[in-house]
This record gives sequence, C-alpha cells and structure tokens, in this order.
Amino acid sequence: MVVAGALAAALPATASASAGRCGVTVPGAQQQVSACLDDLTTTGTLASGHTVEADWAGLTPAGLPAPHGVPGVQVDGYFPDTSTANANHGWNHDAQFVLRLPDRWNGGLVVSGAPGVRRQYANDRAIGDQALAEGYAFAATDKGNTGAAFYTDGVRPGDALAEWNFRVTQLTLAARGAVTRHYGRPPSRTLAAGLSNGGYLVRWQLENRPWLYDGGVDWEGTLWTDSGPNLLTFLPPALRAYPAYAAGSATAHQSILDAGFAPGSEFLWDYHYRVYWDLTQRIYREEVDPSFDGALQAGIPFCASGTPSCDADYDYASRPPSVARAVERISLTGRIGKPLLTLHGTLDTLLPITRDSDVYDRMITAAGRGALHRYYRIEGGNHVDGLADQYPDRLRPLAPCFRTAFDALAGWLHGKRPPASATIPRPDGATPAELASTCSLG
Repeated sequence: MVVAGALAAALPATASASAGRCGVTVPGAQQQVSACLDDLTTTGTLASGHTVEADWAGLTPAGLPAPHGVPGVQVDGYFPDTSTANANHGWNHDAQFVLRLPDRWNGGLVVSGAPGVRRQYANDRAIGDQALAEGYAFAATDKGNTGAAFYTDGVRPGDALAEWNFRVTQLTLAARGAVTRHYGRPPSRTLAAGLSNGGYLVRWQLENRPWLYDGGVDWEGTLWTDSGPNLLTFLPPALRAYPAYAAGSATAHQSILDAGFAPGSEFLWDYHYRVYWDLTQRIYREEVDPSFDGALQAGIPFCASGTPSCDADYDYASRPPSVARAVERISLTGRIGKPLLTLHGTLDTLLPITRDSDVYDRMITAAGRGALHRYYRIEGGNHVDGLADQYPDRLRPLAPCFRTAFDALAGWLHGKRPPASATIPRPDGATPAELASTCSLG
C-alpha cells in the first residue's frame, strides 16, 4: 500500500488534496488525490500533467477539434485491487480511475471504460473532452487490469474480462455518489460511452445494469458470444491465410474475405496483421482458453500454420465446452434495457462489421429491444481513427460521428427521436479537415 503523502507527490504539485470545493471524496476508493484545475479538457490537462497522452495516442484524428476552458475538480485514485500492471503515477496498482467535475455542471454524468487494454485516460480525447465541454461530469476506469498480459489477472479463465464489467459498475456507483456530494444533488442522467472494448462495456452495462444508466453510445464495441461470432472465430482464419495472401495467393485472399474482412480493406491488412491480429488473438485466447498452448503464455508470435500450439490454427468450435463457458461469462445477449446508439466503420479491420455490430443489431432486434437501438454504419470508417490521417483519401474518422451520436442520445432522452438507423455515406468532396470535425447521421 502507498501512503497518502507519496500519492500526492506522484501527481503534479497542484494536485495535492485540499479542503472545500477541491476536496472531493469518491466512495470506496482506497486512495485518491483531488485538485482544482483551470481546465479539465486535454488542452489543459496536458499542460498541467493531469492526463497521460500515451493512454490515448492514436485513437483520434489529428484534426479533431479540441475544446478548452472547462474549470473544475479532478480526482485521481484507485479502488482496492490485487493486480499491479497500471504504472500511472508510479502507483503500480490496477483499478485506477479518473473523475472530473466541471464547475459549470449540466446535471449529467458520463462513465467510460478504457478501449483495448489501455489505461484510465484512454478516453480523455475521444470522449472526455466533449462530455466536459458540454458540462457533464466524466469518470473513466482502467477496467481493473491493463496491458498485453492482462490475462495474468484472475484465477480462472475469463476472470480478467469479467472484472472489466465489475469495475465499470463500481465506478458508476462511486461517481454517482461523489457527484451527489459535490454538487448537492444526484445526476439527472447517467450515460455510458465507450470505444472498442469500452463499447463492449456499454453494451454489457445496458444489458445487465440498465437501472444505473439512462442510455449509452457504443463506438465499435467488441462482440462476445459463446457460440460465435467472437474474436476467436474470425481472427485465426485471417492469421492462417495472410502469409499466403501476401505472397500473392488468390485463394488466401478469398479466405480472409470469407472470415469477414471487408472487400476494399486490403490496404489495411498488412498493418493489422503486424500490429493487431496476431497479438489480439493470442492474448484473448490465453484469457479464455489457456490450455490450448500448454505451459506457454499467449502462444507463439506470428507462428506458421502447422506449428504445434499455433494460434493461426485455433478452432474455437472444436475446443472443450469449458472454453465456451468461460466466454459465456462475458457474452452479450442483445437484451438492452436503455437507449443505445451504435457506430461502426465499414472498413473496420480489427472487428469486421459483418461479424460484430451487424450481428449485435440483429441480436437486439431478436430480443425484442429494437426500438431502443439506433445503428449507424459509417462508410470508410476503420477501428482506429489515427489511421485516417495516414489514408485521408480512403478512410474517415469516427470521432466526429461519435460526437454527433452523443448529442443525438441526449436529445433522445429529452424526447427528440434520433435519426433512423442507416449506412452513412462518406460525403462527396469532403476534405480531411471537414471529415475530422463534422459528421451527419441523418
């Protein structure tokens, strides 16, 4: 355990706890440090040292408008936990969170979990900036474990992933309590918002804890179903076929398309093979099916098909029933209980749209909850907005579409129906600057 004095020293000097308005208490936190700041957006927190840019680097386009001038209180801290992968502030303690409370509060609270296996500041630029600029309080969690070895947390398969859902619920309850105490009244609306794994968390919360929220925005959330599709059903075929595709095989090319990856996304395949496909398959497979590779941890990087215990040859359907039971613990059903807006790019090359949000939309409809859902398929959108800066003539960022969807959700909760579900075309003749700053969903 780190003593309070050392915690204060781990943050900038202005972050030492103070009495009155700056001394916010987060219920259940094991440690916390609060500070009054001149600006809670990343424009201010980058300068003051109250965000970690590495947590959110690459997730948004360079031209995304940056708000500024939102004074208020920031609380950094962590809840009791036994894992230690999150090194932010030198705490070496997981279950870290950040809570930001603007002086000019609109009565709302936005809660978010980190995308990928990133840490608590990962949504600062993509989600927090807009929420704060509009007057919302904003809370975010690292989900209780971080980094590529997140699977080492927990005792049985699926524990680390299940903890993600618990940590979002925990933070939502704690943030609501802190908001109520700080402003003298409870939030009038609580929204869940997230990207990638954070989008999965929005889905899960609205299915399993709908009484805590008024609605949510799901930005390319990960789909987990115990019967498939899931990451472990479409990544292995792509990994198996990619080396032959790179060597010119038309059959291998078709195999990757058959796995669900969109025609026209081929220019992204090499990058995703090297950066995302292999690593993602191995670490998530290790989390739910550690027996596949025996004593190895997360398999053999970039192994050739035919190599013993190679994840390129992983066949989810043939694995023991215990694997499906581990996935079932974190599976989605489509039974959302509050309004949800989903965004997904048609050129998503990590979570292909036909194996993810297209399926989830059908699940929601089959569960009889279609009236609570709006689904926007963004033509030219990819999973990581930073790539739009590299391919401005082929990709469009989703961050501006998220901002539009976020405002549409707020309108929906006040009686204004959002645009109907649709495939949103890339605007003809739009410049990269325009695509980075605007997005119409209707």
